[in-house]
Amino acid sequence: MRDKVEAVLEQIKPALQADGGDVELVDVTNGLVKLKLTGACSGCPMSAITLKMGIERALKQQIPEIKEVVAV
Repeated sequence: MRDKVEAVLEQIKPALQADGGDVELVDVTNGLVKLKLTGACSGCPMSAITLKMGIERALKQQIPEIKEVVAV
């Protein structure tokens, strides 16, 4: 499943990088994806919305086994 998550993140990264941020995959365990937001995303007040409404939604659409995405 880790490879699938990485593939979806590669599709999302250009949008984050355009705003000066990025995302790193930390772990995937039992449908829980742990991500680290970096660059401008790490201190952005909108990062929680980006994580849940953007990244989590995209991952769940393409990988139904994903239950939740959290930032670490």
